[in-house]
Amino acid sequence: MSSPDSKEGPRPSNFLRQIIEHDLAHNAYAGRRFAGTPGDAAHHAQGQSDPARIRTRFPPEPNGYLHIGHAKSICLNFGLARDYGGVCHMRFDDTNPEKEDQEFVDGILDAVHWLGFDWQAFGVSHLYHASDYFDFMYRAAEYLVEAGHAYVDEQSPEQMRVNRGDFNTPGTDSPYRSRSPQENLQRLRDMRDGRLEDGAAVLRARIDMASPNINLRDPAIYRIRRATHHNTGDKWCIYPMYTFAHPIEDALEQITHSICTLEFEDQRPFYDWLLERLAEGGLIAHPLPHQYEFARLNLTYVLTSKRKLAQLVSEQRVSGWDDPRMPTIVGLRRRGYTPQALQLFAERIGVTKSDSWIDYSTLEGCLRETLDTTAPRAMAVLDPLKLVIGNWDALMGAHALDDCSAPVHPHHAELGRRQFKMGRELWIERGDFEEVPSKGFFRLYPGNKVRLKYGHVIECTGCTKDDQGRVIEVQAQLVPDTKSGTPGSDAIKVKGVITWVAVADGLNAEVRLYDRLFLDAHPEGNGRDFLENLNPHSLRVVHAIVEPSLASAVADDKFQFERHGYFAADRRDHAPGKPVFNLAVGLKDSWGK
Repeated sequence: MSSPDSKEGPRPSNFLRQIIEHDLAHNAYAGRRFAGTPGDAAHHAQGQSDPARIRTRFPPEPNGYLHIGHAKSICLNFGLARDYGGVCHMRFDDTNPEKEDQEFVDGILDAVHWLGFDWQAFGVSHLYHASDYFDFMYRAAEYLVEAGHAYVDEQSPEQMRVNRGDFNTPGTDSPYRSRSPQENLQRLRDMRDGRLEDGAAVLRARIDMASPNINLRDPAIYRIRRATHHNTGDKWCIYPMYTFAHPIEDALEQITHSICTLEFEDQRPFYDWLLERLAEGGLIAHPLPHQYEFARLNLTYVLTSKRKLAQLVSEQRVSGWDDPRMPTIVGLRRRGYTPQALQLFAERIGVTKSDSWIDYSTLEGCLRETLDTTAPRAMAVLDPLKLVIGNWDALMGAHALDDCSAPVHPHHAELGRRQFKMGRELWIERGDFEEVPSKGFFRLYPGNKVRLKYGHVIECTGCTKDDQGRVIEVQAQLVPDTKSGTPGSDAIKVKGVITWVAVADGLNAEVRLYDRLFLDAHPEGNGRDFLENLNPHSLRVVHAIVEPSLASAVADDKFQFERHGYFAADRRDHAPGKPVFNLAVGLKDSWGK
């Protein structure tokens, strides 16, 4: 566990850190006990003083794949626990059996681990499921009924909606609101035992139908739902609502700082009301958890609605949840993003109480920053055009190949050098030749000299075209005694340096050039259908030639293709003898330029 003043250096402050530091300074949670596992007040009373200074939690619903917004929440909750000598619980809010699946549970755990976090602390695994607490939640529901704080309502959903009122009109009491606790308890047990049909009744908290906060107008806390649950099977036919389950989960797990996004701010009064009622009944103990809200991530050119992301997948607008254009963690990972880049992004954008938009280039900048210091270099030709050196055989010998080398990384000599050949025939980028040079063009054109990077200087002598006038070959002459790293190599000064790969040892590769999935920074701006804003050029697949050092690349390996950008070996399709590389990010931000 590290603290804000650890040897890593202080981290940027924000209002959540200030709250935690204030609480720790005033020993707000110093008297807590923790029995080693979640439980009620009596359970924790038997435990020892809590070794964790704070407890946070990351509580996703396992109904889909996590996205970039979840990555921010993961880094925030696990990071705060790490920095303040606490524990972050990994909890599945699995109270909605119809939308949840073990596939998503497994995917979420993998994503959290990949991001660099763990839920093991003080010799205990803090991996929990809300469904593990269903027995306590039902017990809490019966207590609320017996104490007169809840009742079973058998109005139709439409009647409840109308009687709830709106922001200008107070709600109207349900005709079932005046039932006795004994009657309500029997009807709740009828719900539990399957004697009522789905939708026939709900359990509601009895608070205030005239409250200006509509969330306090007797919110529903249990509904009938005959559905097989991935964790509890068919044990239950009633399930708690999220707003009821969430504070209870926090209390049973002894969470100190329950951190949510701003849309839950209006729910905080009910969160506090429920915990106070259960504490009055002795079911949970003080000090109670407290909820804090921060602004969710709004990232330009990105949608984070699970429903809309699912639509992109189901309509095959993308290849799946892990399509490298998707903002899902699995998609970002396949694209070439690293845990370090996402952690840096989360730290750099900070935490605030007000909504704002983060430009997508900020995320890309974090990836460049992390890959620049770690990614091995390689040469690749993405739009190959053949170059033939006419005097090669006369100067070097017929069929001769010249040994060339380059550093694996320009700033890490300890990583060694990569080896490749130069011969009479090379591949160069089509854009590196112009028959009639444009202004400021310093690369190949007839009569001009350039350096082949890590190799020799050549002079362009002409080109060959096909019947349609397309250039199919460039001719050049080798300038003697100009090989990089040899005496006299700098005798001839040139303005242009180009990358290349030899025909003799170049490898064929599929390269997928990804761009932003949407054309507009706000895909749904001005009420537009987001599907109409899809970028038709968000994926371009090219046949490339890459240097031989990439033959040893394995899935997920990252490289800088010199002059092009950072690429990752595709974690699904890359295979020995069939290399596939994804463009993770260019060398600089060129969007819109």
